[in-house]
Amino acid sequence: MLLRLIPALLAAVAIAAAAVLVTASADAGRGQPARLPDLDQETPDELVVVHTGGEYRLGFRSAVRNVGRGPLIVDGHRASADRAAMRADQVVVHEGGTRTIVREVGELRFVVSPDHRHWHLLHFQRYELRRPGSRVTLVQDRKTGFCLGDRYAVTGRALPARAPRARYTSRCGLDQTERLGIREGISVGYGDDYTANLEGQELSLAGLPDGEYILVHRVNADRRIRETRYGNNAASLRIALRWRLGVPRVRVLARCPDSARCDA
Repeated sequence: MLLRLIPALLAAVAIAAAAVLVTASADAGRGQPARLPDLDQETPDELVVVHTGGEYRLGFRSAVRNVGRGPLIVDGHRASADRAAMRADQVVVHEGGTRTIVREVGELRFVVSPDHRHWHLLHFQRYELRRPGSRVTLVQDRKTGFCLGDRYAVTGRALPARAPRARYTSRCGLDQTERLGIREGISVGYGDDYTANLEGQELSLAGLPDGEYILVHRVNADRRIRETRYGNNAASLRIALRWRLGVPRVRVLARCPDSARCDA
């Protein structure tokens, strides 16, 4: 459903009504198979080194696609505008159309930055750099969250539950700081992506010596969002970092889809 820009009070009423409906159908839903999403973390790409804020940073594109049996639906809600964050619940669709709720899968906050002014689901994806053979994170992202949506169509693979058209195409409550409720999601056969260096799509290279590193992208790291599987929630690159006259250069050595361990 395309999220319409409506007054905050009406949005709150709609979300509350949906929650009551979903809760009421919970018993019926338990008797039917759940059509869960399958969030597939794509391999990082479009690497670029930029100098900003007094340091060099490695920028990259990130993308997550839904290749599961049902949509990812996230409903955010809060009791009043005095609360800074919305609680995020997952709506699970079952065979036959019934729906149930998975409570508190995350948190949404209104983010204000040069290129964002809307509601973000926090920590949907995480990024890190580490050394090959080590589990110690050397650099971690400072990403402010994600405005989930059907931003591109998945191609090159058969998906029986593919949605006939993009459904989640809103701007996540652009400039609507007073909203009490919001819905975001990713349909089956669609993905959500962010380009390199777009608000948090980067990691600092400051203080890192020459050598090889593993760049890991991971979705739903805490597994609070219910999925059909979790084995494809991480992807990684093995990269070589070299400094020349104080300027870093990065070269990709290996690409490892569906794995955080691009060490070989």
